[in-house]
Amino acid sequence: MKTVIVGGVAAGAGVAARLRRLDEAAEIVLLERGAYISYANCGLPYHVGGVIPERQSLMVTTPAEFKAWFGIDIRTENEAVAIDRQSRKVTVRRKDGTTYDEPYDRLVIATGSSPIALSLPGAGDPRVQQLWTIPDMDAIIARIGAGVRRAVVVGGGFIGLEAAENLRKRGLDVTLVELCDQVLPTLDREMAVFLSRELTKLGISQLLGRRVTAFEPSAQELQVVLDDGERLPADLVIMCVGVKPNSELAGAAGLALGPRGHLVVDEHLRTSDPAIYAAGDVIEVDDPITGGKTAIPLAGPANRQARIVADNIAGRASVYRGSYGTAVLKLGGLTAASVGLTERRLKSLGLPCEKIFIHPTSNAAYYPGWARMHLKLLFAPDGRILGAQAVGEKGIDKRINTIAVAMGAGMTVHDLADLELAYAPPFNSSKDPVNFAGMVAANVLNGDSRIVHADEIPGDAVLLDVREDAEQALGLLPGAVHMPMSCFRQRMDELDRNRPIVVFCQIGLRGYLAERALRQRGFDVRNLCGGVITWQQYQAATSEPRPGGKPARPPAGHP
Repeated sequence: MKTVIVGGVAAGAGVAARLRRLDEAAEIVLLERGAYISYANCGLPYHVGGVIPERQSLMVTTPAEFKAWFGIDIRTENEAVAIDRQSRKVTVRRKDGTTYDEPYDRLVIATGSSPIALSLPGAGDPRVQQLWTIPDMDAIIARIGAGVRRAVVVGGGFIGLEAAENLRKRGLDVTLVELCDQVLPTLDREMAVFLSRELTKLGISQLLGRRVTAFEPSAQELQVVLDDGERLPADLVIMCVGVKPNSELAGAAGLALGPRGHLVVDEHLRTSDPAIYAAGDVIEVDDPITGGKTAIPLAGPANRQARIVADNIAGRASVYRGSYGTAVLKLGGLTAASVGLTERRLKSLGLPCEKIFIHPTSNAAYYPGWARMHLKLLFAPDGRILGAQAVGEKGIDKRINTIAVAMGAGMTVHDLADLELAYAPPFNSSKDPVNFAGMVAANVLNGDSRIVHADEIPGDAVLLDVREDAEQALGLLPGAVHMPMSCFRQRMDELDRNRPIVVFCQIGLRGYLAERALRQRGFDVRNLCGGVITWQQYQAATSEPRPGGKPARPPAGHP
């Protein structure tokens, strides 16, 4: 049987390699319109910044090596331009413009995605670049080598943030422009404020809630024009405003597409034509949380999908169960990671959710080198896990990965509390942050704790600060009554039983202890979830940076 694969990067190369391992006799043709196959697309920004010094390190394998290892017919700079489904053949255009027909028994579409190009005046100027392929990377590095000094990055998602940091590493003055009022939309805004602060620490200017409307070129520089008329002088612009599926080939062949242009596939990753499979950024997949469809343009899902496609072509029934969108980002000294849906997305879908915030340490606080982490857990009233977000310097990826595994296994927040996870002081606390998050969430669901969030504090409530005297310098809630935990039990009768109380500490633990004591004495009391740190996150989310303005200084006492 002959399989033709269109696209030779993550998904396409993965299908080819797996299919060969399963079937030594299979005839496999891999068509790639570019000059490179199976390269580390995710590593491009890091070579720009010099973190990955050798360009060759990004080449997972060359066409010659791939052909030698797997005995596959690799044809680079051969672009599939049409599919004749009835005759089962692909029309292919060579680099010189000539065409030929390639027959197939099974066809795999792994054409990936491309950066969205905004139709703006001046966008065709050669100083306006994107960072998506090896040639894109080479062009940017060449411009840096020619002496560019000022860069504007348009878009604050994964690629935009990585590009901004790595351009800064090369000594450029960098300004990040983002249409939304926050960076990294896979986080909720109060979690993204940590990344905005890190950008400021790196010396990267941010303009959030701002739109680029045009580019005005001159011989000396490029002016980036914003929606309020402000102009940013730049020698280089990197456009990172999102991606779109490369589904034109599939659509022209009459294959079913979803509402955003992604190929529709079944659980075996077959398209609407049973002889054609698809994988990677070009497809939509099941969303296990909502039961609907989603599109996850990430390398991890693409590689897993490639394996499943190859299995099914080889006669092994294999199923793709959907994507939770587990993702991680490095920015300066921080790691940010997420899985599942944001609170913003859940609310837009009308899905009921609860949330908790915790701020544990990466490992035992008595062991040198620990770091504070910030974790938000979202869950349904029945305990089903809907999403999680975490930011910090250490241990972030493994906590989000653990929650992702739990979500895939259908676990609840109660199960998180019961997970048996490895512990030693250099690596963890005896209660892993994942356990701790599960315990706090379970307390909320079973009524052991009644929490209030920083944006929901009743106006008539007594704010009760149970931190010690020395902690007052870490930030104050206006109008709070100070009753340190060390003398709290001796003084609690001073409180007015006729008024609701919101008790808080720095991260929420002592607030919970005080809440339990007061509730059992008949007080109407709630614990401020996440304590002062989370309250400061919310304050920052409404004050820095604001749409249409430049970043403001954080209020005194912010972490």
